[in-house]
Amino acid sequence: MKIAIFHDYIGTIGGGEKLVLTLAKGLGADVITTDVDMDSVIKMGFENINIISLGKTLKIPPLKQISASFKFAACDFSKNYDFFIFSGNWAFFAAKKHKSNIYYCHTPTRAFYDLYDVYRKKQSLFVSLPFVAWVHMHSKISEHYLTYVSSIVTNSMNTQKRIQKYFGRDSVIVYPPIDTSRFEFKGYGDFWLSVNRLYPEKRIELQIDAFREMPDQKLVIVGGYASGDHASGYATKLIAGVPENVTLIGSVSEEKLLELYATCKGHITTALDEDFGMTPVEAMAAGKPTVAVKEGGYLETILDGVTGFLVEPDVPSIVKAVKEVSLNPHHYREACIKRSKEFDVSVMLQKMRTMLAP
Repeated sequence: MKIAIFHDYIGTIGGGEKLVLTLAKGLGADVITTDVDMDSVIKMGFENINIISLGKTLKIPPLKQISASFKFAACDFSKNYDFFIFSGNWAFFAAKKHKSNIYYCHTPTRAFYDLYDVYRKKQSLFVSLPFVAWVHMHSKISEHYLTYVSSIVTNSMNTQKRIQKYFGRDSVIVYPPIDTSRFEFKGYGDFWLSVNRLYPEKRIELQIDAFREMPDQKLVIVGGYASGDHASGYATKLIAGVPENVTLIGSVSEEKLLELYATCKGHITTALDEDFGMTPVEAMAAGKPTVAVKEGGYLETILDGVTGFLVEPDVPSIVKAVKEVSLNPHHYREACIKRSKEFDVSVMLQKMRTMLAP
């Protein structure tokens, strides 16, 4: 069976991109997308995946999202492949022409639904009015193209509830793949690790403010942002306001990231109602505990008090948990590694192959 995976765009590598490229490697599939940052693909170790670009998108939001949607709706690879998988917010616009298909939904477009008010309130009146108009029009078009999707797979119970609420459709949970064999434990260094895009919904300011209160602790933040997305202003402000014990190192190679996981003291993540969140599982695979906010997909992966701590999304709670873990980080090692195996890439690929079977 010849398979194609459509994905919105491949810029800064995040959980969605890792999932798509891992799935493509495991299924022997091609990836069809718009913008491609090959440096990021190579850094993550997926340079052998065949990636087809439909062309670059416009770099100004929401023109970027609109142009991506148009490219997917207009393309036709129906005679080139036997099965199609869609990933992201705009790729399923190709569903009308491409059957049989599955949509791996990371989340219903958050700017359209659960984070609509968050995005709108953070914008000036000049930006807010076009944003409201775009959401009103594009969400309706998006929901139309969704009707051509045969079935939906998703990454967590958290996202499954959103799909039912906003789309009125059932979905099957297949947790994202973590190649646990690539992670190793090398000890507990003198720094904590944060791995996320520099996006407002990741609430990285909570991490920075918490470590501002702990000058004896160090934090290394891995991650960047793509030009033309909604994060440019947030990221610029964030970078300008870090204390001396916090270091932002941008995107790194897969080898460097694995080394950071292997040698960090612990992992921290603060995303707002995260869809699933692959980074806590990656940290656990390296034997490292996670301090995470008590929300979203983290509730499904982190065993509170066993593989880390689930805390309120405020600085005092984060500080308390970081200090608690720092006293005895090796206490969590065995439980973390054992828990990570439940989300291994082999589990995900087996479930996906079953769903693709005729």
